[in-house]
Amino acid sequence: MEYPGECVYNKKQRVVLFSLTRKGFSGMQEIRAKLIERLKRTPTVESFRFLPPQKQPFLPGQFLQVIFDEAQRENRELNKYLSLSCSPQRDYLEVTKRISDSAFSRKLAGLQKGEAVLLKLPMGNCVFKEEYPKIGFLIGGIGITPVISILEYIADKKLTTDVELFYSNRTEDEIAFKQEIDAWQRQNPAIKVFYTVTDCRPKDEQCFFGVIDKNLFQQKTCDAQERRLFIFGPPRMVEAMKSVALEVGCRQQNIMTENFIGY
Repeated sequence: MEYPGECVYNKKQRVVLFSLTRKGFSGMQEIRAKLIERLKRTPTVESFRFLPPQKQPFLPGQFLQVIFDEAQRENRELNKYLSLSCSPQRDYLEVTKRISDSAFSRKLAGLQKGEAVLLKLPMGNCVFKEEYPKIGFLIGGIGITPVISILEYIADKKLTTDVELFYSNRTEDEIAFKQEIDAWQRQNPAIKVFYTVTDCRPKDEQCFFGVIDKNLFQQKTCDAQERRLFIFGPPRMVEAMKSVALEVGCRQQNIMTENFIGY
């Protein structure tokens, strides 16, 4: 990861360069939490809500580890890191994943309500802070998950943060959390959302056809250099979006990136 102190992905594991210390946080801990609800977000994406023994503190944008193989903690097939896709104001912990045929996906999708799973949290420093007056997101696919944590927190706290979200997917059917995002945009004029799809022309006139590129970014934003910019997604997409951001004048020190590998 490019941003100093942020969480890092590589092909073998996700690494935290340093832990976050803040009043009210006692560091990472392991808890057993029960599955209380599952929500279908798209044909391939599902959210899982877990109820911990007590409310767990974390910051919007952080992630946790789901541990299915407790005997072999280094088992990267069954113990994986997932971004939290809910506001820290919630009593539950929500993670969201594109369900595939991987061993981890099968384990997660096979959970029944009431079953408990071991979670380790919180992790990561690619987080939103209330003192940021303007923020932006360049997001691809399942990279939307930490963004939802941030946007829901902004809504919960009724913050006036100026937000611009550029969110790209292959098809309209795969736009996860669209209902929630549209509702936040209607309720808060400071939130502006720009959807794009790449595989076919969208039916929704408010959705753009094609990738997020320099032209679209420049057309829709006029103050990129003033924004704290978050980029979440697969490594190639993150690098491409970082290049776009720098081309339009975003400051290197204001760009925060997180690569998703193995999703």
